[in-house]
Amino acid sequence: MLTVATSERSSGHDGLAPAYAAARGRFGLVLTLFAVAGAGWWWTAREMVGMDAGPWTALGSIGWFAGVWVVMMAAMMLPAVAPTIALYARMTRQRSPLLSLSFTAGYLIIWAIAGVVAFAVSKMAGWMSGNLVGWDHAGRYLAGATVVAAAVYQLTPLKDACLGKCRSPLGLLLGSWRDGPAGAVRMGAKNGAWCVGCCWALMAALFALGVMSVEWMALVAGLITMEKTLPMPRITTYGTAALLMVLGLLLLVDPGAIPGITLPHGHQMGSMS
Repeated sequence: MLTVATSERSSGHDGLAPAYAAARGRFGLVLTLFAVAGAGWWWTAREMVGMDAGPWTALGSIGWFAGVWVVMMAAMMLPAVAPTIALYARMTRQRSPLLSLSFTAGYLIIWAIAGVVAFAVSKMAGWMSGNLVGWDHAGRYLAGATVVAAAVYQLTPLKDACLGKCRSPLGLLLGSWRDGPAGAVRMGAKNGAWCVGCCWALMAALFALGVMSVEWMALVAGLITMEKTLPMPRITTYGTAALLMVLGLLLLVDPGAIPGITLPHGHQMGSMS
């Protein structure tokens, strides 16, 4: 009897070993994602020194902007999407880091496409309007209206639906499951598309406040992470909407009262901290 009991206990411990190994692997994956995000923040802060020209900062060439944008998205979004990537890693039958990396790549590809679209819209708007969108003309009011519109979007059913997919991705993963690296890229891209639907207005507000400002980047990234991870998402969403509404109205009536903003004529107000 003693021999049988000892054997059963040993078998039970052996059965737990793969689960522990998988848990360690997911923990390592999350640490890696945060390390990549940290490296992105370090690189972005270094490269953007002196580049913040305030609302509607010039975006440079498409190649340069696309590279910077992808690094920015990795820095801003990976902490928020890390739980989803860890869940995907847990659900895969093949415990391969390649699949998790492929899922992450698909996610970032969608954000890269969103950045290219934003670049095209910016260039087209400038080309069609001439100097009309300059800060001393309609640019200030366009910036304020953009941030106010972002606040309103926070309260729409579409925002709520997209945020629900981002906060509870299990159904999304099960409903679109594809095996292999190519399938992982497709699933990551689908998750990224829902994330773009959830966060595009916040990104538009970032352009309107200063897309080359690390401070505004950090604020928007913090809002996104809180929306996706904290309990009671409606409170977080309403709080974000209220903050955006205040910032938008200040841009319209008194932009100099906004802490940390760089006005296009070169005068920077006090730090947000």
